[in-house]
This record gives sequence, structure tokens and C-alpha cells, in this order.
Amino acid sequence: MKIDIKFTPDVIVVPAMELPSKEIGAVVEFQGLVREMEGEDALEGLFYEVYEEMARNVLEGHLSELGGIHGCTAVEFIHRLGWVPVGEASLYIRVLSSHRVEGLRFLADSIDRLKLDVPIWKRV
Repeated sequence: MKIDIKFTPDVIVVPAMELPSKEIGAVVEFQGLVREMEGEDALEGLFYEVYEEMARNVLEGHLSELGGIHGCTAVEFIHRLGWVPVGEASLYIRVLSSHRVEGLRFLADSIDRLKLDVPIWKRV
């Protein structure tokens, strides 16, 4: 499985897509946007920090394992660092798979694992 992980302080621009095979039948994309409210508090944005080397290693492990479970072909993962204003994406994930079910399951599981133990922190 091809895994591409990127951390950036820049606005996330959806990357051009290259299909590695004509057997790709599903492209599943997710953008996590910064919301205006955190509980009862109005926000202007969030600040993201990462322990990049460890985050990359943990993510590679999770994504590789999920690729084996769900049979996906490739994943692109982009996470913003620093200040991200309300309404902008802090996270972008693209999954390539033969069928939609595998891609959708991979995406949901990858976000759950990201929140579980990948050292990326947000603060107001």
C-alpha cells in the first residue's frame, strides 16, 4: 500500500490525483474543518502542534495495518500545523481502493486511530 503523509503550516490544497491502477473503483476523501464553536465557546481558530517524527511513525503503522485489513491501494494524509482559522481544513485524507466499502471503512478507522494515539495536539 502506498502511504503519503504530510504535515504543513500552509493552507491545504487538494493534491492532483494519480490513479496507480485501472482497478481503482473508489476515491474517498475527507476534510476536517475547524468549527466555530468548541462546546459553549466561540473560536476564531485552533492551533495545532505535532511531534512529527513520532506522529509519522505511529500513522505509518496504523495506515499500513488498516491497508492490510481493508485492502486499500493508497492513502494521502495531510495535517495542518500552527494556526488554522475557523472554516479552513486542518485535515485532509484521500483513500484509493477497488471498492467503496473498503475505502469508507479505512477512512473511518484511520480517523479513529488518529484521535486515539497520534501525537498531534490542538489548542484554542
